[in-house]
Amino acid sequence: MTSHLFKAEIHCHLEGAAPPALVAQQAQKYGIDSSPFLRDGAYVWTDFAEFIRCYDAVAQVFRTEEDYALLTEAYLTELAGENTIYSELIISPDHGDRIGLGADAYLSGIAAGIAAAKEKTGIEARIIVTGERHFGPESVIAAAEYAARVRHPLITGFNMAGEERMGRVADYARAFDIARDAGLGLTIHAGEVCGAFSVTDALDLVRPQRIGHGVRAIEDEALVARLVELGTVLEVCPGSNIALNVYPDFESHPLRRLRDAGVRVCISSDDPPFFHTSLAQEYEIARHAFGFSDAEINAMTRTSIEAAFVDEETRATLIARLDAQSDAT
Repeated sequence: MTSHLFKAEIHCHLEGAAPPALVAQQAQKYGIDSSPFLRDGAYVWTDFAEFIRCYDAVAQVFRTEEDYALLTEAYLTELAGENTIYSELIISPDHGDRIGLGADAYLSGIAAGIAAAKEKTGIEARIIVTGERHFGPESVIAAAEYAARVRHPLITGFNMAGEERMGRVADYARAFDIARDAGLGLTIHAGEVCGAFSVTDALDLVRPQRIGHGVRAIEDEALVARLVELGTVLEVCPGSNIALNVYPDFESHPLRRLRDAGVRVCISSDDPPFFHTSLAQEYEIARHAFGFSDAEINAMTRTSIEAAFVDEETRATLIARLDAQSDAT
């Protein structure tokens, strides 16, 4: 069991972490028929395109600043209960605008939830603003401009998520330039639905510190060597990759091969209830499906913290906590 191990997560979409029971409660609150996307306590989708639609439907049941505070506190409290000491939440300010709440109130609710969870459990959390690729370059650029303009102390990174097969990375590069100039850490979804070329494009055009997923880099030996040389961190979410049929099973999944090749990898849960997983379950998968030892799992957690978009004082405190626990086990 890995329940005793400290955990850290740097790739999780906030709305994608919404517990089904909370979503059912919220749908009832707003008189929304949840049966098209939530049945028998599970989210309903079959392929990547339907997953995106289901995700958007779930997100629609959170409409106010208080709703987002509730969602954020609920998820972070759940994480803390699993021995998680650090979390980065991927959020979409333009979603706040689309539902009529406004980006500022959306952000304010999430920040309130982070503060409440920290006061209750001690968990540290930060925010990564993301642009949704399938809404087009102007939308992603606007998300970067918002993150740069608002300068919220909890916003420490910028990302691009969504349908990986839409548009070219070059179309979105300006957004990452804006975020970089604002001092934000950069990560981008690549090498998940699309092949190794999408990771190469991300490295060439965005120059991120991290890649969301990135697992299909294994298909290009020279690219793997490049990732090792650059020290780029892959935010690997094995349960998500199996659920979305990126790989048919864990035996086929390249997490161990990437790690053994010297690529810096760590474990996250992506959109956990959509994929019938949790961060705790991903750590169990690392142990039982990939055969990682406690020391190897702790090393990946350390990579998460070393790559986190967080101030150095907080990073040092988190690493000291992890090391103290590692020495004790």
